[in-house]
Amino acid sequence: MLVTPKPLSAYPWFIRLFFWKQKRSYGKVLEPGLLWGRSPWVFAALALLYGALNRRGSPLDPALRSLVTVRISQINHCAFCVDVNAATLEKRGVAAEKIQALHRWRESGDFTAAERAALDYAEAVTRTGEAVTSAMAAALTEQFDEDQRAELTGLIAFQNMSSKFNAALEVPPQGFCHLPEVTVDGVDGGVEAVGAEGKGVKTDA
Repeated sequence: MLVTPKPLSAYPWFIRLFFWKQKRSYGKVLEPGLLWGRSPWVFAALALLYGALNRRGSPLDPALRSLVTVRISQINHCAFCVDVNAATLEKRGVAAEKIQALHRWRESGDFTAAERAALDYAEAVTRTGEAVTSAMAAALTEQFDEDQRAELTGLIAFQNMSSKFNAALEVPPQGFCHLPEVTVDGVDGGVEAVGAEGKGVKTDA
């Protein structure tokens, strides 16, 4: 790994406050926080931005936000992000079958028109070489108002930054998702299954 965590006592006091909150929320300190924490002021700003995007007063439905973050994490091959965000999807009442079908949402009948518009947009923004088409923009305009579209775009940009950071530093899953299989898109067209024990197992797409 290019960057390794420091002992907890070596981080500034205000960063340890974020770690305390993570432990209350997740039962453990998250490894990405330990890595971002090596740049304390950047991590503090990042944590505040995450809190703003995840606030209760967001104009975006909580389940939709989590669907988008998991899908971006799959595309960016971030096993940790898939693990923690899929666990959040579970907590937000999304059915296991729907979560497991997310990487094939276009072929599934489980997703609403709003979810499809958001996922299509998120994929276009995330994938290198793709662009947002006029049809995508029309679908978004039909489903979301301007405030929602702005916040959705901010969420997509944030999750791309987060998942690319974690994927580049090879942050492993921490066993949050209790589904038997949630997939991470593979470079070769296969998928990597992140199961209840947080371990990656290569399977066929």
